[in-house]
Amino acid sequence: MENLSRRNVLSLGVALGLVGVANPAQAWASTGSVKGAAAGTGPAWIWDDAADPLMVSMLDNGHVPAINAAWAPWVNNDDPLPSGLPAAFTAYLEQVNRLPSWADRTKLARAADFNRRRDMYLFMLYGLGSGIMSTVIPREAKSVYWSAGGANMQDRAAKTFTFGYDLSQLGAFEPTGQFVVTANKTRVVHAAVRHLLPQSPHWRAVADETVPISAADILVTFHSLGTYVHRKLLDWKVPFPAADQEAFLHSWQVALHLLGVPDEHIPQTWAAAEAQSAQVLTPILTPSTEGIALAEELLGLTAQIDLGVTRGFLNEFVRYVLSNEVGDWLGLKRDYVSAALVRTAWPAYILFREGLSPVMPGSFYMFDQFVRALGMLFLNKGSSGTTTPITIPTGNRAA
Repeated sequence: MENLSRRNVLSLGVALGLVGVANPAQAWASTGSVKGAAAGTGPAWIWDDAADPLMVSMLDNGHVPAINAAWAPWVNNDDPLPSGLPAAFTAYLEQVNRLPSWADRTKLARAADFNRRRDMYLFMLYGLGSGIMSTVIPREAKSVYWSAGGANMQDRAAKTFTFGYDLSQLGAFEPTGQFVVTANKTRVVHAAVRHLLPQSPHWRAVADETVPISAADILVTFHSLGTYVHRKLLDWKVPFPAADQEAFLHSWQVALHLLGVPDEHIPQTWAAAEAQSAQVLTPILTPSTEGIALAEELLGLTAQIDLGVTRGFLNEFVRYVLSNEVGDWLGLKRDYVSAALVRTAWPAYILFREGLSPVMPGSFYMFDQFVRALGMLFLNKGSSGTTTPITIPTGNRAA
């Protein structure tokens, strides 16, 4: 489908709380990055020099099934590296299975506490905001749809949700947490997909890139998650002290490092993140055949939790957090009764939960139960609150 007009880009930027939409080609100047000014190649032409050649070897030599079996019990950060892995794979994990030297454990602990205190909003924004936004990021939607995971969206959604869930847990980066392992597994899966997806004639027919999941693509995904959530919490007037904001960003900075994004391209401040997001995320948002199909599947999965919540409510909540423009792209049918409920009861729900209003809205328990059920739905297909297995694919979606 055609790209957005300049006017639509600006209107959507306002709807998502992003301003200053500029030339995407200028977005990767990294004076505001973790490591300072960048030199050389921009992230659109950076993939993963460490993991990519390794996974080519693992896939081409048939080692992946054994790796998946060996690393299944490897869950917690302090678990020993799995035995029975190919020597080269073990050597790779020994190099990357650690926090960067600049990681601040005090900030990471504060981020974990913030995530615990704000988990209700995070579930909604990651699930119905970022999750559906991903379907109007064309490269991401096409890569997800035509990869092996696209054929089983509930399993794929569970794995994606695990990344954010593990990042949000108390002690996520501590020895008993799980996020370092989750990030390392995810990085390897990305490397496998980079090798596999270009072999798919279906993906090649619709893709505008020859190799998927560049560092730039990962940063775009970060902006659809971390930067978007940061802005929405401010827009909703959820109490968000500066120290919490800094800690929340730091947890994402460490996450991006663990995914293999070069430090010099990781935004150092929220101002830098929002400027980058306005340049590289908002202008590219547009529907695609694959994205529309994925959105329908994801909203269909969410409707499974019921609790009296209708599909019309889900459609209107997506419109509320992403804009009517995105809702129209995805063909989300209007439900004006639900729209009125969302736009009046959700702000009241936030005020009551934050102790800013003594009046409990009549819809309080409906919202509360729905948000919790939304989180559990995507945790191992709703059957586990501990972990969702992450496996390396060996092929692509057939059709």
